[in-house]
Amino acid sequence: MKRVRDILSGVVIGCVLAAVFAVSLPADGASEWSKLLPFSQSNLLTMRKARSILETYFVDGDKGLNEDKLFFGSMKGLVAAIDDPYTRFVAPEQLNEENMEMEGEYGGLGMYVGQRDGKILVISPIEDTPAEKAGVKPLDEIVKVNDTVILGMDQDKVVKMLRGPAGSSVTVWVRRSGDKELRSFKMKREVINIKTVRFEMMNKIAYIKLNNFHQKTAGELRDAISGAKSKKAAGIILDVRNNPGGLLDSAVDVAEQFLDGGLVVSMKGRTDRFEEVLNANKGNAVTLPLVVLVNEGSASASEIVAGAIQDRKRGVLVGMKTYGKGSVQSLFNLPDDSGMYVTVARYMTPSGKIIDHKGLLPDYKVAGTPMLDKTKDVQLKKAIGVMNNILLAPKKK
Repeated sequence: MKRVRDILSGVVIGCVLAAVFAVSLPADGASEWSKLLPFSQSNLLTMRKARSILETYFVDGDKGLNEDKLFFGSMKGLVAAIDDPYTRFVAPEQLNEENMEMEGEYGGLGMYVGQRDGKILVISPIEDTPAEKAGVKPLDEIVKVNDTVILGMDQDKVVKMLRGPAGSSVTVWVRRSGDKELRSFKMKREVINIKTVRFEMMNKIAYIKLNNFHQKTAGELRDAISGAKSKKAAGIILDVRNNPGGLLDSAVDVAEQFLDGGLVVSMKGRTDRFEEVLNANKGNAVTLPLVVLVNEGSASASEIVAGAIQDRKRGVLVGMKTYGKGSVQSLFNLPDDSGMYVTVARYMTPSGKIIDHKGLLPDYKVAGTPMLDKTKDVQLKKAIGVMNNILLAPKKK
């Protein structure tokens, strides 16, 4: 299976999704590179003139200009001009951090953020991290970090402001829909260890929580399903609330566990290279009744799994409409070890629904938020009720 990028905005507080699909650009001389320049000769002349002005007249220009900052700033501006929040340039140091952080451990606050309509929004807090414990919620708009207003600021800068040594504190100010005033959350940074799958039995129902879609997620899910079967589970509740996504391969492998083969997701791009139909093999939990919990923080790979299960009538969705991130990003590696994440395709569910900017509607709409105290989690209680009704319904012959 082709390994393709499936990321959010690419910006994660304390964690950024990593590269799995690399494309090399030609590196055989200046003539080849000149073909890739998107500027006319007059534009290049203007750029050279602008640099000359900075070198000559900038008050601190006598100290020299930082070549890397000038270049990387130009690259970020070039890519940002595409006006797609998911297409972005990443400098070598940042890209290296992203690759390392995909292994599942990092320092920070434990929440994913993305950009929408010029705002930096929380996609989802990660379970059992400072962000979740403080009460940060999906779709909170980050407005200020400590005393610095971040409106209009480059999102990489915001990430760096939120990061810091484990044990240090940071105050994040957010605007929440419906609130008249900003909310502030003072949080202490931690080293975040991501365990992507959590499993427990609730009487005869297996509750499986997916926090991310990383390289080990499908294997951990298989172990959880085996555990559920050994405990004679009568049905499964799959919880992808506040799960911002991750790797496409992982999403297909997760969906596969519940499907008797067939279509999981298709991708539509400009070129055949990024047009693909991804099918599942037969999974190991294809007969157990299934309920999927979703909410506003369920994005990307979570929506692929939920969409496949809903469209294939394999299970039902309970919760709130999902985030609506249904585009594919591929990482193109550049010669200086920097990279570009480029939106190359959009997803479609098995029935042909487009997820991007639309999201998925649940079969049972229930407002609420995930709760550590499950007795107070109204969405989970509804999912259990739906599952019990399924289990009590007469079996089809």
